[in-house]
Amino acid sequence: MRRIVGLTLVVLLACGAVAQGDPVRTITVLSQPQAAAPYEYQSIQLVANAWRQLGIDVEIQVSPWEQLSDIVWFNRQTWDATGWQMVGRPERSDPDEIVFNLFHSSTAEAGFNFVGYNNPAYDAVAEAQRVATDLDERQRLIYEAQAIIDQDQVYAFLVYPESIYAYRSDVWNPDSIVEQSGIGIKNTWTFIEAEPIGSQRDMVLNSNFVVQAINPLYISGSVDSWITELVWDRLLRVGPDGLPVPWSAESYEWIDDVTIDVVLRAGMTWHDGEPVTVEDVVFSFEAAGGGEAPMYTPFVSAIADIEIRDERTVRFTLTRPQAAFLTASLAKINLIPRHIWEPVLTDLQGQPENAESYQEDVPVGSGPFTFVRWRASEEVVLAANPNHWAAPKMDRWILRMIPNVEATLGALRSGELNFLAAYPGDPAVLAATARGNPIEVVASTDIGFRFVAFNHRRPPFDDAAFRRALSQAINRDLIIDAAYNDFATAANSPVSIALEFWNNPDVAGFETGMDLARQTLADAGYVLVDGRLHYPTGVSETLGR
Repeated sequence: MRRIVGLTLVVLLACGAVAQGDPVRTITVLSQPQAAAPYEYQSIQLVANAWRQLGIDVEIQVSPWEQLSDIVWFNRQTWDATGWQMVGRPERSDPDEIVFNLFHSSTAEAGFNFVGYNNPAYDAVAEAQRVATDLDERQRLIYEAQAIIDQDQVYAFLVYPESIYAYRSDVWNPDSIVEQSGIGIKNTWTFIEAEPIGSQRDMVLNSNFVVQAINPLYISGSVDSWITELVWDRLLRVGPDGLPVPWSAESYEWIDDVTIDVVLRAGMTWHDGEPVTVEDVVFSFEAAGGGEAPMYTPFVSAIADIEIRDERTVRFTLTRPQAAFLTASLAKINLIPRHIWEPVLTDLQGQPENAESYQEDVPVGSGPFTFVRWRASEEVVLAANPNHWAAPKMDRWILRMIPNVEATLGALRSGELNFLAAYPGDPAVLAATARGNPIEVVASTDIGFRFVAFNHRRPPFDDAAFRRALSQAINRDLIIDAAYNDFATAANSPVSIALEFWNNPDVAGFETGMDLARQTLADAGYVLVDGRLHYPTGVSETLGR
């Protein structure tokens, strides 16, 4: 009955029987190009076609990743909607980084909340889950956070992709390839443990994105993070089972629920030969929270004090209990050399730029790989660090930027690549490539997710009803079939189904359909006039038409 009423209302409005507001302006949706990200490009085409059926004029603007990222991240007032992804980094095995940093209002200006979402009720839940040390209570709060995100349709969630990787089994011992929960085989543990079985001792892998930065104080994209995790150490790392384990820290001990002592591993050195000290550890965490690295600030915001106890022990005192501190802070912050970065941060004080825009000529960390060279848009070469306590078994890690899927498959088939780290193409084609060749294909559901981001700063995306209608109009099953070749699951939460304990099953059944979307718009006062969607009565378009 409601649908009939809504349709009747639209007809009446089309006949001029009821007043209406201004027509909704042309909406621009950003996307990466088809050659580089066919899954995103195809998804955005389907999304735009669905929105046009609602009477919205939609334009698609295609940009290479580095340009698109610059528009979305650094020009937050200028875009309407964009295809986007949250990648499955290990530290996201704990949902805090997703639940807090993506949606809390404090991270909207320069942090991960790039869409500008602001809901005080949500902020309260996101804050409460951080201090809930009881596991069941924290799960309840994480569930509640997902329910609010569902109600507000902050994003139009699309899918949890099933990431597909491959490697040449005539180069790498299959028993040495490590599967990490929610991440797959492309992870730091594989890069350390992968054992050559012949004369080829270099891992040559691919990316369909270019590297934007190699900077321990800037989270600039998925491929950049592969490098960051190898060049810089962290006190803890997320293990293959998704739980934090000591890394640069030899051990840690909770003194009480807000105090933790961390003992630094003995004998560590920076890649330039200088020793890693507890002063470096303190400096690393202070740099992350000092205002020059805004993307990292949320991960240290709960630290009230850092105290050096002796030449190997650092004590962290928190402002309040932090349920995710081990994963979201100690396993997140890169250790950086004070003797290199202190002068840099001093020079940046009072400047319009911050540490996120700084690029070392030769990045220096203490990690299992050392920097060799970076040729923009071509390759990054790292060398195994023989002095590291977890020295890799390979000689070099060579990342080639190959934006074309066909070229990538050809390189894998010929042996020019021996590890397929990024594959956005048809899984059936990859399977066919593997047949008759020494190529192992591995698939796993990702911690990350793909979505369409709405810019809440720009009307009409500041209206939750409008966002909900646009999300309802999207046929996820069609996207899964056409863009992902069935290697994905429909999504409606920022917490992946790969995190079974934390994912709220009650938000999974998001109801969609074009009639439902039209009814949501009608209920909110939007009307269709001569095939063009108009705002509710009295609402003017403020951003042009």
